[in-house]
Amino acid sequence: MPPPSLAVVYRAPDSCDVGKIVKQARALVIPAVGPRLAPALFEGSKLELVQVTGAGLDRLDQATLKRLGIPVANVPAASNHAVAEYAVAAAIVLLRRLAWADSEVRKGAYSQCRETLVAANLSGLEGLLVGVVGLGTIGLAAATAFHKMGCRICYYDPAPRDRAAAEVLNARQVSLRELLETADVISLHVPLLPETKGMIGERQLASMKHGAVLVQASRGGVVDELALAGHLRSGHLGGAAVDVYSGEPPATDSPLLALAAEGCERLWLTPHIAGVTRQASEVLFRTAWSNVERVLIARQPPLNRVY
Repeated sequence: MPPPSLAVVYRAPDSCDVGKIVKQARALVIPAVGPRLAPALFEGSKLELVQVTGAGLDRLDQATLKRLGIPVANVPAASNHAVAEYAVAAAIVLLRRLAWADSEVRKGAYSQCRETLVAANLSGLEGLLVGVVGLGTIGLAAATAFHKMGCRICYYDPAPRDRAAAEVLNARQVSLRELLETADVISLHVPLLPETKGMIGERQLASMKHGAVLVQASRGGVVDELALAGHLRSGHLGGAAVDVYSGEPPATDSPLLALAAEGCERLWLTPHIAGVTRQASEVLFRTAWSNVERVLIARQPPLNRVY
């Protein structure tokens, strides 16, 4: 709940009077996930702060807000543990084919399903090499969670936030090429930037180990979804968990939604909820509203200012 010191008006992004409300407001609080906000929305406003209740800044036009001198702050670390839990859970579901097993048992194929799974001699996480792409706060949390499960860790990040913490995990810094070619599980944790857009495309997917699994819980657009669908269909990849999409919600003609049965069995889809837990949400909203109060009431500069 917002603090009682603030008068709060709630509007959906497509409300007919949202432009008028923003022009009158001193602060704008938005979730990290949602439609991109038009730059014109901020022209002529009196905003002293745009506060994002999460880490992602994809909804905002950085150039416009910088030009207008409107500070933007986020909450960078509240979802770390939630995303790490998701990454580990997704890897287990994929490696042990748990979603497929659930479907088969519900269809009455209990005996055949169990026979198939036992014969497949499927792997758990212990001892596997997990490659983490992006070793920021969330990537480090994911690496730590996999390490606790008995995994070996390598990572690709040209500028890791905390090398010392990575060393505690015995994590090796490697090139993206080596990570893709050697890791059994690849977990993505990079922001969507010009240099990360499409960074996991056809060539990168083709270089992954046969049977490796991919966890995409970073930002939509980092992975080429058409290429991913092709490598699931062919059986090259052991599986993929996708929580974020190039368009959200994904279009009905999305190559991931169009996968036929065999490829679909290797795909686990969730609706951008990797970082959404009761515990994470409590921290996100408490931190965000506290920052708004800090700026508007205490007249202090915002914490976690990103630009």
